[in-house]
Amino acid sequence: RAEVLSKNGPDATVKMTWGGNTPLGEVLAAFGRVPLPPYIKRAADKKDLQTYQTAHAANDGSVAAPTAGLHLSERLMAQVRAAGTEVLTVTLHVGAGTFKPMDAAEAKAHSMHAERIGVQAEEIQRLLEGIAADKVLVPVGTTTVRTLESLYWWGVKLIAEDVTPDAPELKVDQWDPYRLRASLGGVAGLPSAKEALEAVLAWARAREGGGAVGYTSLMIVPGYQFALCDLLFTNTHQPRSTLMMLVSALVGGQERLMQVYGYALQNGYRFLSYGDGNLLQCHPASSFPKRR
Repeated sequence: RAEVLSKNGPDATVKMTWGGNTPLGEVLAAFGRVPLPPYIKRAADKKDLQTYQTAHAANDGSVAAPTAGLHLSERLMAQVRAAGTEVLTVTLHVGAGTFKPMDAAEAKAHSMHAERIGVQAEEIQRLLEGIAADKVLVPVGTTTVRTLESLYWWGVKLIAEDVTPDAPELKVDQWDPYRLRASLGGVAGLPSAKEALEAVLAWARAREGGGAVGYTSLMIVPGYQFALCDLLFTNTHQPRSTLMMLVSALVGGQERLMQVYGYALQNGYRFLSYGDGNLLQCHPASSFPKRR
């Protein structure tokens, strides 16, 4: 039984009651449904248990699939690895806020949702090794972009002593990148991606568990410069969403974004969660100039 105790806009506090000592996760698995995006106008069925789940999913917690990853079957990933491509894993628990439309007239009036992320120290070390070798970084999905970019800004906060070095978890707020860039004197005053990740790695290794775990509310808008993204593999997104705004920032603005979506429309691409993927290049003006 579920009882709504209070509501605050789209959010609610719900009390759930059930008999026995069965863990909540097992109760939800037995009686719940796959949480399809609200723009899919049908009830979830058994097929969605397989099709709306990535092959590499490992940790419970998301309310939606990171849909760019739906294209990556185990067979395809084996071929990718066999070709010599390194594959790193990160965790971001997608929240319901990812579907929240931008109702405000300006981005600065939008309240960005927080999502929990986690990256093991070993993966941060491998990321540093990739940077040292000048490897191309290709996040799969906007969720991965937010995770990697949040790692960079957490490193900036550590270096700038914007947080205490014994902070138990990372926390990146919505406007941290723009605030920090201004307070440190612009791009020239920011640490390189390598320096920021080294700070995160040292902090993570000093923590119990040895990983970088916490919450990010990072909001990427046009004018943002990406520290850890050269190419992005992603699906298409809803209009007036923070995800579309992220992609607009990556490709170099709204005009170029409309060119990308216009091409997809003209060539019969399928859109949104069960749609086709796109490999997009980070525009030179959108790329952070200090990788190492």
